[in-house]
Amino acid sequence: MPADIITLGCRLNIAESEAIRDMTGAQDDLVVINSCAVTAEAVRQSRQAIRRARRAHPDARIVVTGCAAQTEPEIFAAMAEVDAVLGNREKMDPAYYALSEKVRVADIMAVRDTAPHMASAFADHARAFLEVQNGCDHRCTFCVIPFGRGNSRSVPAGAVVDKAKALVDAGHGEIVLTGVDVTSYGPDLPGKPSLGLLVERILRGVPALRRLRLSSLDSVEIDDRLFDLIAHEPRMMPHLHLSLQAGDDMILKRMKRRHARADAVRIVERLKAARPQISIGADIIAGFPTEDAAMFENSLALIADCDIVHGHIFPYSPRAGTPAARMPQVDRATIKARAALLRAASEARRDRWLRGLIGSTQSVLVERNGQSGHAENFAPVRFAQPQQPGVILRGTITALENGQLIAQEASHD
Repeated sequence: MPADIITLGCRLNIAESEAIRDMTGAQDDLVVINSCAVTAEAVRQSRQAIRRARRAHPDARIVVTGCAAQTEPEIFAAMAEVDAVLGNREKMDPAYYALSEKVRVADIMAVRDTAPHMASAFADHARAFLEVQNGCDHRCTFCVIPFGRGNSRSVPAGAVVDKAKALVDAGHGEIVLTGVDVTSYGPDLPGKPSLGLLVERILRGVPALRRLRLSSLDSVEIDDRLFDLIAHEPRMMPHLHLSLQAGDDMILKRMKRRHARADAVRIVERLKAARPQISIGADIIAGFPTEDAAMFENSLALIADCDIVHGHIFPYSPRAGTPAARMPQVDRATIKARAALLRAASEARRDRWLRGLIGSTQSVLVERNGQSGHAENFAPVRFAQPQQPGVILRGTITALENGQLIAQEASHD
C-alpha cells in the first residue's frame, strides 16, 4: 500500500502531496503530514493531525513537512510523535524520508531553481492540480508564507504543457493551475512570459483539455491578455478566487497589499460585464491590527460590492516575525465576532446565488465518489443517481439541499 499522506492548507500542498505519494511508493509504514503555516490555527491543526496519526499508526514512521515544518521546525521536532521534520525543498527528494537525522530544513530563501515536481496522480480528485509556480516575492505584513516557500520561481512553459498533456491522457477532464502567487508567473524565465501567455500555450498545446481553472489570483496582476482569456475563452472556467484580504484602503496599505478597494471592485465589475455567469471567491481577513469598526464595515460591504459567493474568511492571528505582529492588535473577542459576521454575509450571498441556479442546466465534472462534483462556476452539485467518476455531465438543477445543488437528470456534455 502507498504511504498515508495527510494534507493541510492550499491547493499547492494538495498537488505536492500527490507528488510525494507517487515518489514514496508502497510504504505502508510511512505517514507524511504536509503542514500549513498560513495561520496559528493551521499550525495547531497540523499538530492535532500528527497526534491523530500516531494514535492510528502506532508503529509507523511519521514525517512532518510543509510550510509549518519549514518555518517552525523546532515545534514539530519536540513532539514525541514525530520521527522526522523535512523542509519544503527536502520534501520533494525521496531520499530524505529514510534519513536517521530528525530535522532536515534548508534555507528556503537560497532556493533558485524552478519547481522540479508536478503531480501526476490524484487519489481523491477527478480534477488535477498542476503546479506552475512556487514562492513569493511580496512581503505582506501579515504573511509568513514567503519564509516557508522562498522567493518566486516559475516552471518553464514547455514542462507545464507536457505535464498537462500527460494528465489529460490519464483521463483528467479538468486541470487547476496552482502556485503560491500564480499571477507572478514568468519574470524569472527567459523572455519573461506572463500567466496569460502560459494559459494560451496550454490551451493551444493541449486541445483535448476540456476545462482549465486557476487557483487564487492577485487581482492587480490580471493583465489584458489574462483578462481576455478569462472573459471569453470557453475552456477557461467562469470562476475566480481573488486574494483581496480586506475592503478598507488603510488596512490594505498597512497589509502592504498592492491594490486599493476600488481596484478590486473594478476588476470584478469588468469581469461580470464580460462574462455574467462568472462566480467570485475571495480571501478576507477579519480583525487585522488597527482595524476599527468603520474599517471592518468596508470589508463587510466588499462581499456585496464584489459579489463574493465563495468566501474564505480568516480571523487574523499574529505570526511571529511578521510586521503585523508588532502592530496594535484587535482583541480576540472582537476578531471572532467580526469573522462570524463576514462568514454570515458570505454564506447568505452564496445561498442566494445557489438558489438562483435552480432550474438551470450545469456542466459538472463528476468526482471520484461518483455522486458529486462541481459546475463550471464551481457550484457544488450532487446527482440524484450515481454517475461514472471523471466524466463531464450536463445536469438540470432541481433543488438545493445542505449547500449542494441537486441534479435530477444527466447527459454527456
